Amino acid sequence: MAFESLSEKLGGVFKRLRSKGRLAESDVREAMREVRLALLEADVSFKLVKEFVARVSEKAVGSDVLEGLNPANMVVKIVRDELIAQMGTSERLNSGGRVPSVIMLVGLQGAGKTTNGAKLAGLLKSQGRRPLLAACDIYRPAAITQLETVGAQLGVPVFSLGQEDPVKIAREALRHAEAHGNDIVLLDTAGRLHVDESLMDELKRVKAEVNPDEVLFVVDAMTGQDAVVAASAFDAALGIDGIFLTKLDGDARGGAALSVRAVTGKPIKFAGVGEKLDAVEVFHPDRMVSRILGMGDVETLIERAEAAFDDKQAAELAERIKSNRLTLTDYYEQMQSLKKMGSLADIAGMLPGVDAKALGNAQIDEKALAKTEAIILSMTAKERDNPAILNSGRKKRIAAGSGTQVVDINRLLKQFEMMQTMTRQISGLKRHAGGNKFLGKLLGGR
Repeated sequence: MAFESLSEKLGGVFKRLRSKGRLAESDVREAMREVRLALLEADVSFKLVKEFVARVSEKAVGSDVLEGLNPANMVVKIVRDELIAQMGTSERLNSGGRVPSVIMLVGLQGAGKTTNGAKLAGLLKSQGRRPLLAACDIYRPAAITQLETVGAQLGVPVFSLGQEDPVKIAREALRHAEAHGNDIVLLDTAGRLHVDESLMDELKRVKAEVNPDEVLFVVDAMTGQDAVVAASAFDAALGIDGIFLTKLDGDARGGAALSVRAVTGKPIKFAGVGEKLDAVEVFHPDRMVSRILGMGDVETLIERAEAAFDDKQAAELAERIKSNRLTLTDYYEQMQSLKKMGSLADIAGMLPGVDAKALGNAQIDEKALAKTEAIILSMTAKERDNPAILNSGRKKRIAAGSGTQVVDINRLLKQFEMMQTMTRQISGLKRHAGGNKFLGKLLGGR
């Protein structure tokens, strides 16, 4: 899970601060030493860590903080504000005011340009755009086939001229888009295992030919500081406008995300957060920092729920949440819908105060759903409605009927309890619904 290690360490630091009540300057200094170590272990560069800790320390030891009613929370707020400042603000794609607009995807080989470029096209399509993917990588074996495959899965057209000159492909793709009503073109360019002169020359020629509105540098977040170095090299040689971090869900440390904006001055605009073709998000630094500090991310949770549930499903779920009691049948149906929103751990990480790590083993997959269905369907209606009556005898009968073991039934019941906890947490978020029509409906509004 993204930033898991950093989040756990910072959570421990702030828990100790809160336990002290009133703070002395020495308490803040000690906490800042631990924050520094946590950031260094997260693979943030030493220079950036030193500057960050200095800024936070200067603000946190002021009399207005130490003499405040809740100094520990004020220190946490200062850390949060500085982390957000370090990662910058959320920025949209440049459109240039022309149709079609052009996005040029660049980066090293293996960063995930092809798949994540297609994911981005799918995201844009879901927002009402009409994207066209252009296969400009003529060197990597099967790159064109890969782009055509993922494009077909997403319903996004792909333009290709085979092994032609990438400059010609980019030019003709733009003409094709103009003729066929595509309003945005995404160029999947070639990468190398390292930065070299021939790669940059080709990318410069493509850029000069089509004058892209946005040059996005695609980089694997799990490469840590190497990602920052590569981003700086591409920016110096080519000029980039923004960064697309891939595999952010697998980056437990987070050094690249915390460093790349500060080093390059370029905003992180998108993040790949999973293997599925819809696992891409607009990058919001403030939301990410809230997740890191255990404050949740209600906004992203709302957006995922809106995409996963239609109006009828939302109304039905609202009734279940209002009753604050789910049956096992409800649980199974809800699992199928929540599957579209990601893992339970990921969802829990967006809820303030929920321990996402405790749900780390509660991943949803097809095999688990099939086993869950078999177990639930082997129960009587009374057992599904009230699982508390499941004694050892009943469990043995259900296990025999579903082709499972009693341990599988116990695991299901434990996950069911976790879901009930999450439901209560969601119910508690009703006050955050405000003017959001969907959330008000989801949480039991009328």
